[in-house]
Amino acid sequence: MDNANLVAALWMGLALLASLVSIRIGISVALIEIGLGVVGGNVLGLHTTPWIDFLAAFGAVLLTFLAGAEIDPQSLRRHWRASLVIGAISFAAPFAAAFTVAYVGLGWTLQASEIAGLALSTTSLAVVYAVMIESGLARQELGKLILAACFVTDLGTVLFLGLLFADVSPLLLGFAAATALAVLLVPRLTRVLVSRVPDRVSEPEIKFLFLVLLSLGGLAQIAGSEAVLPAYLIGLAVAGVFVGDRVLVHRMRATAFSLLTPFYFLKAGSLVSLPAIAAGAGLIGLFLAVKVGAKVIGVWPTARAFGLPTRDATYTTLLMSTGLTFGTIAALFGLTNGHIDQPTYTILVTVVILSAVVPTLIATTFFEPQPAGDEAFEDFEAAEGIDAGPLRLPPHGARSDVAPPR
Repeated sequence: MDNANLVAALWMGLALLASLVSIRIGISVALIEIGLGVVGGNVLGLHTTPWIDFLAAFGAVLLTFLAGAEIDPQSLRRHWRASLVIGAISFAAPFAAAFTVAYVGLGWTLQASEIAGLALSTTSLAVVYAVMIESGLARQELGKLILAACFVTDLGTVLFLGLLFADVSPLLLGFAAATALAVLLVPRLTRVLVSRVPDRVSEPEIKFLFLVLLSLGGLAQIAGSEAVLPAYLIGLAVAGVFVGDRVLVHRMRATAFSLLTPFYFLKAGSLVSLPAIAAGAGLIGLFLAVKVGAKVIGVWPTARAFGLPTRDATYTTLLMSTGLTFGTIAALFGLTNGHIDQPTYTILVTVVILSAVVPTLIATTFFEPQPAGDEAFEDFEAAEGIDAGPLRLPPHGARSDVAPPR
């Protein structure tokens, strides 16, 4: 179909249907969008175009930025130890397990096994953040802890991908320097814009942040890196500004969830080939079990050791078992550079996408935190040495994420 308007209408129609189904059955809209993407790609002939690829990629960048911006700097400082340990184990356990199964058990090459380990070691900040927003946990201590731990996990994936495969070049060093400079300057400039030109219909603050994200994304592409990493760092850097201006957060969130992220999640689902799943069902099931099993073995006891209640530890473990953005990035890197072939790529990407759906569905259906009294958090507070505050959802019917009136 060459008519861009009709193509966009088809994608937006699926996005609208996903929203309505999500509201009706109470499942995260991100999961419904992925599921409809699978149907669209295999039944309706849904395919991407360059402009859809761009919108989807920028949707992932903006979601990653917002995930960083939702983390209160004070909360991050309070939970740095738990976030670091849980995130590191969440990376190391599935990487080691998947690498061992591929290299020792299946006889894959060293490079292919490393790609498998990296692709299955990740979490999905995009999926986790979407779930956090819908559940109201994004502004609770538990949600902030999970988001911070997810960042540590994905940072480990990016760093090891660079250590194992990437050549350190002047372009990469220049990109790192530009990112560091942006992390220092962007919060100050954003604060100036927010204070001097607040509540303008032209939204200069949002345009400025979009400019920064797109510029760093362009530099990342030139340097052979990925745009989502600086996006999260910039989000963390401006989190202090966003804490004092929740209206700005809600305006950016509305842009992301209404226009950009549907393309991202629908595209992710459209990449799943049902015939390929049937052909490689055994390996797909094996690697999915390896990834989720390693996350459970590594993350759950660690979360309990830091004092999280059993239900919250299980919920955290399942969300840490997700994967999408960085997993597909690692698999695509392996395919592009000849480390894996097309069938192996299909298997890994299918496992990554299924890991975004299955653990999240179980977590949100059976283990989503419920309101409870303060006694449920005594162990957590003691382990962290802080007043943990409310870790669970607000009472039914209350909306912690409703934007204040303009």
